[in-house]
Amino acid sequence: MSFSVTAPSTRQKWIAGILVIGYALITLLPLIWIVATGFKSSPDAIAYPPKIVFDPTVEGYVNLFTTQTRLIDGNAEAVEDLPWYEKLVRERGNTIVGPSRFSERFFNSVIIGFGSTFFAIVLGTAAAYAFSRFKVPLKDDLLFFILSTRMMPPIAVAIPIFLMFRNLGLNDTHAGMILLYTAVNLSLSVWLINGFIDEIPIEYEEAALIDGYTRFQAFYKVVLPQAATGIASTAIFCLIFAWNEYAFAVLLTSGTAQTAPPFIPTIIGVGGQDWPAVAAGATLFLLPVMVFTILLRKHLLRGITFGAVRK
Repeated sequence: MSFSVTAPSTRQKWIAGILVIGYALITLLPLIWIVATGFKSSPDAIAYPPKIVFDPTVEGYVNLFTTQTRLIDGNAEAVEDLPWYEKLVRERGNTIVGPSRFSERFFNSVIIGFGSTFFAIVLGTAAAYAFSRFKVPLKDDLLFFILSTRMMPPIAVAIPIFLMFRNLGLNDTHAGMILLYTAVNLSLSVWLINGFIDEIPIEYEEAALIDGYTRFQAFYKVVLPQAATGIASTAIFCLIFAWNEYAFAVLLTSGTAQTAPPFIPTIIGVGGQDWPAVAAGATLFLLPVMVFTILLRKHLLRGITFGAVRK
């Protein structure tokens, strides 16, 4: 009977599988609870002890996308002629007076999150390539200085940034938030992509240059495809930061460019905090980043392990 020192035994595989499943359940439990709360009624959402078995309803999602007020009996209409979501609202004695601002805030998050990620990746890739392939004076000092900007807590620079944005007219603008998130993410982008480009042999580019390629063509056709895994991994991390960022969004936006994170906690129903609507907004807010990560999951796994084994 052959025995391998490195191969795990059947018992070790079972233990590892149980630990992984247990960790996954513990990690996913808050997410599952948020999703479930989005399909609860308001009384079920605040019931104590918490209700695990409940009658599902889309009341939270209707409340999320609509603005409501108390129904006055004199203004009541025939319920049979109303759409299904209006009937659902009428059952609780309310009426819809218009759409909510959630769609606008969600769209702001898409513009600012993906816009800042795009610019952080483009600028970070260019800077990382320069640091990796050219002789830059004080290269190590510059790279450390770039990284040190990531170490600073956002609250330490919140007031200076607020004053600067106010003087420049960038408060509550998409351009201002994209510029800010790009600057914050740029240090992470440069450092991560620089590590991936360093792993690509420079001989590939030299061969391309000998074949008549320009420096840009060698970068675009040789380096960029091989660094795609690292760029995809970096894009995911940059998007997660810009998508979830709360402190700067609260301080620098209030209307035109306000994103979803500061808006979702302020969703108030007719009778107070509407927890099903808050949970529904949080659930929808998770979807774009989740889809983006799933689409790039192969690049993410390859990017994390890239360069781990050298030949």
